[in-house]
Amino acid sequence: MSATAAASSSIAVATNSLRNVTLSSRSPLPSAISVAFPSRGRNTLQRRLVLVSCSTGDGSKPTILVAEKLGEAGIKLLEDVANVDCSYNMTPEELNIKISLCDALIVRSGTKVGREVFESSHGRLKVVGRAGVGIDNVDLSAATEFGCLVVNAPTANTIAAAEHGIALMAAMARNVAQADASVKAGEWKRNKYVGVSLVGKTLAVLGFGKVGTEVARRAKGLGMRVIAHDPYAPADRAHAIGVDLVSFDEALATADFISLHMPLTPTTSKILNDETFAKMKKGVRIVNVARGGVIDEDALVRALDAGIVAQAALDVFTKEPPAKDSKLVQHERVTVTPHLGASTMEAQEGVAIEIAEAVVGALNGELAATAVNAPMVSAEVLTELKPYVVLAEKLGRLAVQLVAGGSGVKNAKITYASARATDDLDTRLLRAMITKGIIEPISDVYVNLVNADFTAKQRGLRLSEERVLLDGSPESPLETITVQLSNVESKFASSLSESGEVKVEGKVKDGVPHLTKVGSFEVDVTLEGSIILCRQVDQPGMIGTVGSILGESNVNVNFMSVGRIAPRKQAIMAIGVDDIPSKETLKKIGEIPAVEEFVFLKL
Repeated sequence: MSATAAASSSIAVATNSLRNVTLSSRSPLPSAISVAFPSRGRNTLQRRLVLVSCSTGDGSKPTILVAEKLGEAGIKLLEDVANVDCSYNMTPEELNIKISLCDALIVRSGTKVGREVFESSHGRLKVVGRAGVGIDNVDLSAATEFGCLVVNAPTANTIAAAEHGIALMAAMARNVAQADASVKAGEWKRNKYVGVSLVGKTLAVLGFGKVGTEVARRAKGLGMRVIAHDPYAPADRAHAIGVDLVSFDEALATADFISLHMPLTPTTSKILNDETFAKMKKGVRIVNVARGGVIDEDALVRALDAGIVAQAALDVFTKEPPAKDSKLVQHERVTVTPHLGASTMEAQEGVAIEIAEAVVGALNGELAATAVNAPMVSAEVLTELKPYVVLAEKLGRLAVQLVAGGSGVKNAKITYASARATDDLDTRLLRAMITKGIIEPISDVYVNLVNADFTAKQRGLRLSEERVLLDGSPESPLETITVQLSNVESKFASSLSESGEVKVEGKVKDGVPHLTKVGSFEVDVTLEGSIILCRQVDQPGMIGTVGSILGESNVNVNFMSVGRIAPRKQAIMAIGVDDIPSKETLKKIGEIPAVEEFVFLKL
């Protein structure tokens, strides 16, 4: 997930302070969910409804504006149920004028759908369809605020992207692009372009989602040994096609070829860098048809020049198009294409059909699994649960970061302790936020009320819920939320409960989320900024020693708590920090003799 992900899946209600909340659903929802919004200007009517059957009131068809080229099959589906206006290459001003007459808008990546578009629609625009995966060109916060659902088409490009990855790998291994340019320049240098065979080589697929899986299938057919790393990939799905799931470091160390198929998130940004290149087998070959930002491009040039990386084949770049004088693009052992992963006739047609079906379904009031923002719910419910919703997501993020890289997450148990009766506590929001916290840090999926359970099931994550009924006043909706991840290895052994699960517990105090338990240790630290957890020998001076190290590095401590088994025994120190400590600072903490283990966790 990414910094933009939280904002992307936000829900707007009548007050601006609630815009960063997302939802999930376990039970059937009515076909219309609504909340009223105050108007922004004198002439703007109140906006109401997100997912509703779209009717003009006089029995006429809705109007769908297609702003960029869409396949004929998709256009035909739209024309069966709506008036379709295909207007390409519009200026922003022209789009803003035309949108007030439209109920739905379909774009690709070239049209920016910003706040001005939603304001100009005066509440009529109900659905925006993005024909493709990325939604960077759509202002999701504004869309949700104006009661407009945004859907995308994430699956139709899968085969095309996988085929392009295989094509680049084969072309790179046999120097096809370089040999082609040489022959066309009048040369005939057979000895210069001797390649390597794919048969018997080990391919590491980093990111074992839809595209990664299809690449693995095809690589197996070419006689390659395939391994994969993906914390959320179900082992049975990998084994079914003869793929071994391994840790990230093992994948780097054993691969002859590496193929990247991961989303660009804060976790994966520049995941291939000087440090990770140094862990690779000398002579490795790298293919990237995912996102340019997952590779540190300057580090890749250094690895190529040093002979660590023999060749690279790239379809995507950090900045597109890349600079004409880019050292990476111009490198003689790099094969490049201009982001062609989805550029086949079949994929383009598939995307057209997928987005047309999603838009038509949304106009008919159906809940689509490809929705990337959430329907509205009661402002009163969101107001009451807001701090608990924040707590739920952060507990999910903490729990998944405590899992060791190669073990993956398959089972999560959520326990709610409350004095309220079951019928008086709707936990769908909380369940979705925990799902969001677990999945989004390493995914480009936006978890919300529409797709939370679908996304969890698709990624092999099974969630169960338990309620503990407490005595006392039901004035507060919840006392504590506990998240447990079972059948996993932990990078911080103290986070394991007595029964072996990664366990974190939290509560809301004075409207602020707090972490109150890690494993079997009681702590009390606000869930703001980031957290350092240390298991230590309980002895005098530890708080001052750690605090001094952080202070010397100009890292501000906002909260500190120590929980222990008994005096002079083991203790857990939980430190809330406003800044991200450097590796050197964390190393100094780890070198304190009394510190037995520690972990840094980003919130």
